[in-house]
Amino acid sequence: MMQTKVHILKSADDPVEVAGAEIRHLKETIGVLRVELEQYSFNQQTAVQQAVQRSADEIQQLKSTATSLRDELESLRFEKDAAVQQAVQRSADEIEQLKSTASNLREGLESQRLDYEAMLQQQDKNNLDEKIHLQKTIENIRSKLETENA
Repeated sequence: MMQTKVHILKSADDPVEVAGAEIRHLKETIGVLRVELEQYSFNQQTAVQQAVQRSADEIQQLKSTATSLRDELESLRFEKDAAVQQAVQRSADEIEQLKSTASNLREGLESQRLDYEAMLQQQDKNNLDEKIHLQKTIENIRSKLETENA
């Protein structure tokens, strides 16, 4: 805003007085322009500082966000690794249980096979003993019949 003083000239024809008034008017205009330029410069510096501050705030927020995301990613990675380890452990336990079950079944089957073979051998022996007994009985009966018929 430009403020100027209006001087009433005594004589508009006096060139020195007109020149002096014009010089004063130009000095006042320069002063006003200087004040306006300083205010503009101050406003510009303020705007730059505010922009720098907003940028610094945004950078800080982005850093915080990046840190949070990094922490969350690390946490997820840890949880995933733990879940994989648990799954591997469960699988290993299940494999051991299945091996143990298979071994027990194999032993049971082998035991039943041996029992069956022993039973078959006993049955063969019993059959052989019965055959021998029957042959002896037949011989005895034949002998009795031959002695009775003779």
